[in-house]
Amino acid sequence: MIRTILLAILSCLLLLGGSLVASADELPNIILLMGDDHGWDETGYNGHPHLATPVLDEMAANGLRLDRFYSAHPSCSPTRGSVLTGRHPNRYGTFTPGHSIRPEEISVAAILKAKGYLCGHFGKWHLGPVKKSSPTNPGNMGFDEWLSHDNFFELNPILSRNGADPKMIPGESSEIIVDAATRFISKAKRKGKPFFIVLWYGSPHEPYSGLEDDLALYNHIPARYNDQSFRLTSNETGRPTTRPLGDILQERYAEITAMDRSIGTLRDFLARKNERENTLLWYCGDNGTPGDGIVTSPFRGQKGQVYDGGIRVPGVIEWPKRINAQIISQVNSVTSDILPTLCEITGSELPTIPLDGISLAGLLDDSLKQRPTPIFFWQFNTGADTQRTPWINHELQIGTTPLVKMMGDIYTRNFRNSKHPDIVESDFTGARVMLIENYKLVITGQSPKEKLQLFKMPDDLAEKHNIAAQHPDVVSSMRKQLHRWQSSVLKSLTGADYEQHIQP
Repeated sequence: MIRTILLAILSCLLLLGGSLVASADELPNIILLMGDDHGWDETGYNGHPHLATPVLDEMAANGLRLDRFYSAHPSCSPTRGSVLTGRHPNRYGTFTPGHSIRPEEISVAAILKAKGYLCGHFGKWHLGPVKKSSPTNPGNMGFDEWLSHDNFFELNPILSRNGADPKMIPGESSEIIVDAATRFISKAKRKGKPFFIVLWYGSPHEPYSGLEDDLALYNHIPARYNDQSFRLTSNETGRPTTRPLGDILQERYAEITAMDRSIGTLRDFLARKNERENTLLWYCGDNGTPGDGIVTSPFRGQKGQVYDGGIRVPGVIEWPKRINAQIISQVNSVTSDILPTLCEITGSELPTIPLDGISLAGLLDDSLKQRPTPIFFWQFNTGADTQRTPWINHELQIGTTPLVKMMGDIYTRNFRNSKHPDIVESDFTGARVMLIENYKLVITGQSPKEKLQLFKMPDDLAEKHNIAAQHPDVVSSMRKQLHRWQSSVLKSLTGADYEQHIQP
């Protein structure tokens, strides 16, 4: 009920908006693309020694290349929540994969829908079940249509269309969701509406597979890496298995190449429909590279860790109408910045609840040279959390879309989100980070075994040199800022934000 009232108020504000609101024929089309477990170095333009990503390379050569772009969290569901809300996922209990978003959250899709956009979601959702009865399905988060999966998917994916019973669609999964997106674009054009599309790939998340032609591009990889092995999911059983690393990488790289090619298909379609000039394409990953693909990363850490190997991801924006020459930005930026950026570009009002992102619109003309605010990262200590009263009824959190990888004894994913009325001292624990232009503070563990690490950024890319002892004043100041921010996040986690109203 509260969310419905907020959306109604938002719609009225947008209709009454002033000079910041663009007219309908000036509004850009917007497509957000996201690879699943696609880390920073796994693109040709970032110097990967093996991968072929010609489409992303071309986008980076002609558009805005975000060289210091981060996922809000080192795992997928929390980061995806940050894209939709502009908020750190701990504010609404999306702590880890398997934790849903809360239905009271205002999404960028709801904001743009109120602005007149036709909104579609295609691919991985992972913020709750996609079934019709779910209060956190894409439709209830502002999307007009969706062809989606509760989690990730492989070749011949099984997807749900608008919450209906899942069905298998034969083919390469990246091509399938791009095809669905192009059909949606045609529908938006027939309706005379700008379109907002969230296209979240299932690739290159393990278990891996690939088309023969894509695999053939990497026939040389097994000989180079098969002296090592790695444990991951079996496509045959859904259970863990150990395989030669080179064979794994060959399949992973094939998936990334197929994903890259599908982006090219999408761009070509936009060109044929005369929509490419005024369509903003924004590609990023949802977290850093996992252990089976980390072999070429220059960074410390991997998926699941708050070092740059776990949170630094490829980021590139292409919008020919606004960006007609390459811009390479070294400004720190993060997935939470997407909602504020799109709100400024479209002249939409921001929700007046705490946001963690800022608008990056100044990067489009290269006028923003330094981020004015820190970026905070935080892995909530779910092991110490005893507040487990469900926010959403359990039956509504049961997933329906099958996937290869088993969880316990089921071939799907269920979700949870808990009420958190009380803030306790242990809530402030868990790995946490403050990132500013010159420094990155990493805190792990808890008193009396708390570990403090301070790294000089961006000089120490590999985060090898802990300089905390040499800069106690810097550490003290950053710790205080980090604690204040955590206090704000925990207040949001109690549900206090949902009692606020959107103001003009």
